[in-house]
Amino acid sequence: MTRKDRTEGIYSRREVLDESERRQYCVLQLKELLTYAYRYSEDVKKRFDRAQFNVDKFKTMNDLKHIPIIKKKELIFLQSMGPRLGGLLTKDLGELNRIFLSPGPIFDPEDRSEDYWGWTEGFYAAGFRSGDITQITFNYHLAPAGLMFEEPLRNLSCAVIPAGPGNTNSQIEIMQKLRVTGYVGTPSYLMHLAQKAEEMGLSLRKDLFLETAFVTGEKFSEKMRSTLEKKFDCIMRQGYGTADVGCIGYECFHKTGLHLSNRAFVEICHPDTGIPLKEGEVGEIVVTAFNKTYPLIRLATGDLGYIDNSPCACGRTSPRLGGIVGRVDTTARIKGMFVYPHQVEQVMARFEDVKRWQIEVTNPGGIDEMVLSIEAGQFTQEDELLHLFREKIKLRPVLKVLTPGTLPPQIRPIEDKRTWD
Repeated sequence: MTRKDRTEGIYSRREVLDESERRQYCVLQLKELLTYAYRYSEDVKKRFDRAQFNVDKFKTMNDLKHIPIIKKKELIFLQSMGPRLGGLLTKDLGELNRIFLSPGPIFDPEDRSEDYWGWTEGFYAAGFRSGDITQITFNYHLAPAGLMFEEPLRNLSCAVIPAGPGNTNSQIEIMQKLRVTGYVGTPSYLMHLAQKAEEMGLSLRKDLFLETAFVTGEKFSEKMRSTLEKKFDCIMRQGYGTADVGCIGYECFHKTGLHLSNRAFVEICHPDTGIPLKEGEVGEIVVTAFNKTYPLIRLATGDLGYIDNSPCACGRTSPRLGGIVGRVDTTARIKGMFVYPHQVEQVMARFEDVKRWQIEVTNPGGIDEMVLSIEAGQFTQEDELLHLFREKIKLRPVLKVLTPGTLPPQIRPIEDKRTWD
């Protein structure tokens, strides 16, 4: 099977709907979702009533702009407002399949429906096929990513190795002994595996057997893609989504942008007003997944992007995200995990000697590095601070203890100095 053979084909009929059919499909899905959510979600009912939005008058996708957007950061507060995650859910917690916890902290409910997170079409487009042995290096503990990606692969009859993050030498040994053909994880961790394997004297092309890699959770540069594809002689494709709504977009063989998933309606909106922008204009990515259990209608992701409606040679007719070009706020996604300044502040508040702090993120060699600088006098709680940071933020930074007054007077809490050339 050639590389192109692996990525050819359409997963479902919805991927080839013409513009009129797609518009009709989205209107029907949205109408059904809005009606159901207004009836069974206390939070949705409050939002619609405050905005004087009448579900019965919803006729076109353009009518969606009358519903106020929800910022992702607002979920932290909203979920604490009462039962059913503050009324965001349309059913009781005991009726769910799983409940995860992401940094924020934000709870991520999973219903019992098949392919709840909607990644199957993305994995198929990337080239995963029956018989692949796929190693998943995302976390399986509390965070949803590991299981979120495992179940779609099982739908495609792939075997899965639930490796999780870390244990690099064991990961390489597994890849070699089991002749692993698929990788799912962050691009920087695959780069880390490549470097370690080469240090061990392995040939990535001869001693490992990787054919397809699906990466997400980090910005993915063409330079990194080219480097890794040459090292492993494999196909690398990326996906885009969140733990709140699941799959939003994915690449096909032709790499012309991220095809928008058929399970959601995506808008590009002005970050301040929430007003939809025209095709090609850069704005905040706002998602409404067709999810009746957890109807996050018009969820603003905090990511900046733009829409491309030009045809794609693969035959899929969905609009595409031209790319993720930045963030709206000071939140940063590091090694696939969101890091919120307020959550870091909660950790720092536990240590009286810490006067000020700053996180600096770089990516030498394409691998994320996070340095936490703190201003403190005689600080003797380094181990305790790092343990608590990892427990709350799910990452372990490099810690630098500075004398008071070292940091500049005005600083950004998270300084992102990563480059993507």
